[in-house]
Amino acid sequence: MSRQSRSLLQVHGAVLLFGLPGLFGKLLPLSPAAIVFGRVALAALALLGASAVWKLPLRPRSGRRCLAFIALGLLLAGHSTTFFQSVQVSGVAVAVIAFSSFPAFVALLEPLFFGQKPRLGDAVLAGFALAGVAVLLPSLESSNSTLQGVLWGVASSLLFALLSLCNRQYVRQYSGITLALYQDFFAAVALLPFVLIRWPAFTIRDLFLLLVLGVLCTAVAHTLFITALRRIEARTASMIACLEPVYGSVLAALFLSEELSARVVVGGLMVLGVVLYATLNASKGKNEMAMQLEELEKTRDLRRIYGVQS
Repeated sequence: MSRQSRSLLQVHGAVLLFGLPGLFGKLLPLSPAAIVFGRVALAALALLGASAVWKLPLRPRSGRRCLAFIALGLLLAGHSTTFFQSVQVSGVAVAVIAFSSFPAFVALLEPLFFGQKPRLGDAVLAGFALAGVAVLLPSLESSNSTLQGVLWGVASSLLFALLSLCNRQYVRQYSGITLALYQDFFAAVALLPFVLIRWPAFTIRDLFLLLVLGVLCTAVAHTLFITALRRIEARTASMIACLEPVYGSVLAALFLSEELSARVVVGGLMVLGVVLYATLNASKGKNEMAMQLEELEKTRDLRRIYGVQS
C-alpha cells in the first residue's frame, strides 16, 4: 500500500472517530467547557505517554513556535466548545451537519494561506457538499434552538478549518503526536479557568465517557488526521471529513433515538458522493503536493544510503 493510500485511510479512520463526540455532548450532564476540558486534558496525558514510549522530541524549536502552538490550542478549545454548545442546544444531527460546512471554508482559505491558485473543481465540490448539508438541515422557520445550533456549528466549522490549515504548516516539521499534544495541552490550560469557576461533580460514568472521548475520539483521531496532512492537501481531507455528519446522524439515530429522516438520507448520499470522488481523485495520484513530497523523501533516503550530505 502506498503512503498516499495509507494517508487516505488515516483520514477516513479519523473522520469515523470524529463522528462519535456529538453523542457524548448529550450523554454527559456537563457544560461544554467542562466536557472539552476533560476531553483535551485526558488526550494530552495519553499523548504524553505515547511521546515518552516512542521518545519523541517535545521541546519547541523557538519561542515563536511555542506561541504558535498556544494559538493552535486556543483554536482547538474554541472549535470544540462551540461544537458541544451546538449539540446541547439543538441536537447531534444539526450540530454535525452545520459543522460539516468547514470544507467550504478550507477551499476558500487554503489558497490564501499557501499562495496557491484557486481551483474551480474544489469550489464546485465544496458547493455540492454544502448543498448536501442544506438538504440535511431541518426547517429554521420557528425553531430558535435549531437556529442557535446552526450558528454555533458554523462557528465551530470555521475554527476547525483554520486549525486544519495551520496544522498543515507545521506537520512537516513535527510529528502528528507532538502537534496534537501541544494543542490539547494548551486547550486544557485555556479552559481551566472556566471550569474552576464551577468545578463539576464528575461521576465514575462521566470519567469513563471522558476517557473514551479524550483518548479514542481526540488523541487517536487528531493524530491520524494531522499526520495524514503530510501527504494530502487540507482540501482533500476536508472533503472526506464531510462524512462526519453522516456518521453523526446515523449514530444519533441508533443510540439517542434522534430521527433519521429521508432528508438525512438524501443529503448524506450527496455528501458521500463528494467524499468518494475526492478520495478516488487523490488516490489516483492527482495530488501533486503529495507526489512531490514522496519523491523528495525517496531522494533523501538514497542520499543517506550512499552517504551523500544534503
